Amino acid sequence: MGIENLTTYIVTALFFIMTPGIDTVFVLNKSIGQGRKSGVYAAFGINTGVLVHTFFAALGLSVLIAKSTIGFSLIKFLGAGYLIYLGFLKLKNKEGFFPADNKKFSRNSKNDFWSGFLTNTLNPKVALFFLAFFPQFINVNQMDNPIPFLLLGITYALIGIVWFLILTLFASVFSQKLKSFPKSGRWLNTLSGLVFIIMGIKIALAKI
Repeated sequence: MGIENLTTYIVTALFFIMTPGIDTVFVLNKSIGQGRKSGVYAAFGINTGVLVHTFFAALGLSVLIAKSTIGFSLIKFLGAGYLIYLGFLKLKNKEGFFPADNKKFSRNSKNDFWSGFLTNTLNPKVALFFLAFFPQFINVNQMDNPIPFLLLGITYALIGIVWFLILTLFASVFSQKLKSFPKSGRWLNTLSGLVFIIMGIKIALAKI
């Protein structure tokens, strides 16, 4: 199918996925603060975003975005603005990191899917990463074939789902212990808000 060194690709992809970044922070935030269900939805949302970037890479659209200063900047600032917006929402939230009304968040867990989807899709650094990463495992004669890009992207997303579901499981268990410390919720809420804002600023300052 035009793919070379698949085993090496899987190991390398797992390494990159496990490296803490925006996606990891987002899943941990949802899992610890709102429970396992929110973390699961967030994990699927993030990896659906991975599939969007894969589709763009397969069609060559990512190359066009990377070469377009306006296109890259537009996506970059939208993604940065969204993260900063999430950060300010956290800082303004007076309920704390562990809201008392868990049923409310249970009903709105699907929103976590779309939040995860947007944080990944609107991150142009993911598109640039795939453009640099995927070709290393595709046969030179198959570079114009979208199938290898799609297969590598789907594999990456599946690995990501498995890892983030494992992370969600442990994080949700850990959150139960944190709830026994009343002040921990307030500190975690402030910390997570600041982290989102810092990451948003970092994306805003990113260059091609």
